[in-house]
Amino acid sequence: MSVLSRQFESSFGAAQWQPEVTALLDEHHVVAWSDSPRRRLTFAATLARFLEGMRHAEVVTLYGRHIIDIEALCYQMERAIPGAPLERRIDGPLGVASLLRSRESFPGRPASKFRYMIWHDADVLVRENHDLFGEAADALAGVSAELEYVCDDALLIQRTVYVGGPLLAVYAENPRGQFQTWRADETGEPFWRMVTGVERPPVRVLHIDKVFRAFE
Repeated sequence: MSVLSRQFESSFGAAQWQPEVTALLDEHHVVAWSDSPRRRLTFAATLARFLEGMRHAEVVTLYGRHIIDIEALCYQMERAIPGAPLERRIDGPLGVASLLRSRESFPGRPASKFRYMIWHDADVLVRENHDLFGEAADALAGVSAELEYVCDDALLIQRTVYVGGPLLAVYAENPRGQFQTWRADETGEPFWRMVTGVERPPVRVLHIDKVFRAFE
C-alpha cells in the first residue's frame, strides 16, 4: 500500500475530485484523512451523494463516532444492510462477513452492482480497539475480493471508504495493519489470501486537504 503517486495527485485538477475518487474505487478501498473535522465531513458527505447518483449503486453509511465495540458495529451493520440479525462477531454464518456477502433484490428493481461503504470517523474504533478494527477491515476487504474473484453469482463490486483523522493515517502506515496485509488466522495463515489469491488488501490513502487544494 502507498500514498497516491505524484501522477495521480496531479490528475485531480482535471475536473472535479468526486469522479477521480470514484475511479480509484474501481480497484481499491480508500483511506481518506485530514486534521480538520469539517473537511472530513465535507469529503464523506459529498462523495456519498455523488455515489448515490450512480446507476445500480447502493451506499451504506457507518457512523463511526458511535462504533466503539463489536456490539455497536453489528448494530449499525444490520440496520444498513438487509439480512438476518447478526451474532456479535465478525466471522461465522451470522457474523459481519456473512452479511457483507448478501445482496437484497426487490421486485421491479435490478440488483445492485456496486455497494459503497462510507465509514465516518473510522479512527474512533482504531483508538478504542485497534484489533477489532483490523478484524473488521480484514473482513471488508476480504469479502470484497471474494465477491470479485471467487463467487459465481452476479458480480457485486463492494468498496469501503474510511474517513478519519491523523490516527487513521498512522494505522494505514503500519505494515502489520489490515490496510497493508491480510490478517492471519489461528493457523498463522492469512485466510483471505488463501481464499482469493489476492496478495494484499488493495488500499489507497488520500490526504483530503491535498484533494481540496487541487480545486481551490
